[in-house]
Amino acid sequence: MGYHTFEADRADKLEDAQQRYRFLSAEELRWALSADSGETVADLGSGTGFYTDEVAPDVDRVYAVDVQEAMHDYYREKGVPDNVDLVTSAVDDLPLDTGSLDAAFSTMTYHEFASEGALTEVARVLKPRGTFAIADWAATGSGRDGPPVDERFSAAEATEALRQHGFTVEFEAVRPETFLVVVSAE
Repeated sequence: MGYHTFEADRADKLEDAQQRYRFLSAEELRWALSADSGETVADLGSGTGFYTDEVAPDVDRVYAVDVQEAMHDYYREKGVPDNVDLVTSAVDDLPLDTGSLDAAFSTMTYHEFASEGALTEVARVLKPRGTFAIADWAATGSGRDGPPVDERFSAAEATEALRQHGFTVEFEAVRPETFLVVVSAE
């Protein structure tokens, strides 16, 4: 089950590129997604749109999904690219059509929404063989950065949950504080 969301009144912290890229670079995210220019993707837990902005130039459409309207307000003030649609929704109840996404990604938010319902929804909205890339704080980390360790999942826990929802694990890497998992839908 997921845990609390990042506090919207601390949104400025999510725009610290030096800090964010320490744990996931834009290049690594683009590699994990392998998205093409005509594709539609979703950023699940988009927050201020930091990583949405990195992906948007490479694809046709991005749905920036966040449960907090305050995060979308921040993103609007910052400036939302023309090909990004803001969607205020929990991941377990996505207002997207079945099979409408070529890919989805979650950057440091999987621990916030991980649940049976959320993984079922991601599987529903992805096209067959669609990519789901997850970079998140690892339960094996120190807890110095990110959420408390007891609110995190291990890469093994995440991949097992994803397999149970019909995903095929394509890539898995565990780092000192984070993990990166790339899976494909059935």
